[in-house]
Amino acid sequence: MKNLFKTRNPLKLILLIAIIVFAASQSNAQQIKPSNSGYAPVNGIQVYYEVYGEGEPLILLHGAFMTIDMNWSQLIPELSKTRKVVAIELQGHGHTPYSDRKLSLAALASDVLGVMDYLKIDSADVVGYSMGGSVAYEFAIQNPKRLKKLVIISSTYKSSGWLPQVTNGFKNMKPEFLTNTPLKAAYNAVAPDTTKWTKFLEQMIVFIKTPFDMGDSNISKIAAPVLIISGDNDGLDKIELMKTYTLLGGGVSADLQPMPKSQLAIIPSQSHVGLMMTQTTTILNYINSFLK
Repeated sequence: MKNLFKTRNPLKLILLIAIIVFAASQSNAQQIKPSNSGYAPVNGIQVYYEVYGEGEPLILLHGAFMTIDMNWSQLIPELSKTRKVVAIELQGHGHTPYSDRKLSLAALASDVLGVMDYLKIDSADVVGYSMGGSVAYEFAIQNPKRLKKLVIISSTYKSSGWLPQVTNGFKNMKPEFLTNTPLKAAYNAVAPDTTKWTKFLEQMIVFIKTPFDMGDSNISKIAAPVLIISGDNDGLDKIELMKTYTLLGGGVSADLQPMPKSQLAIIPSQSHVGLMMTQTTTILNYINSFLK
């Protein structure tokens, strides 16, 4: 274990720590089976989904390199007690096959809409973590009438929303960083074609290195209430995060005017990975309170 922390590459160290935390979190996860699962044919690819529980629809969008199980296994059992939870695996992730189609936030958001159409979901609340949060922002911009409420966990709508050391780390990322890791083991356990692992990583690395900005004006036009959840040390630039919250109508003096419909929660002493994997109860309480 000590040798893992001798690496001089900051991003590789972050990935190693993330892998350890993710793997440890699985031992505490309550395993339940979906009531329905399958593939939705959308935009020329087959997108995998799982459905849990009954009630108003709630869509979950995972982070980069993740599967439904690795990202959401601790939250799904609780959320599905009162909601119809639809968890989606984005292009190339988990059960969803690798595709040569160029990865983009716009394409992924369109895939989410396609799954909703396939499952005959008129509108839904959407929760996205990290990369899934960026996809959720894009979905909100593309499909305002299909969105009820939006929950963004440790994510941003533009590259400059990350701290410089994070974006610089993305530039140095290599496929071998994830070789022989629990992330690859999870992929091997469910991917339709495990030989696509390296191609998938190469495609994802190009994707995360590509700068993006959905535009301040587009964010300010989001009519749905938005809950932003962030760790105080999760790699997001908190100045930019506050600007985002202001665009959504927050950052006011609520003693002098109405409380804004959107909310911002900064969880103390939390990293990007640690927030999602170790603060399940806190995140669940915020989500449930906001969605009510």
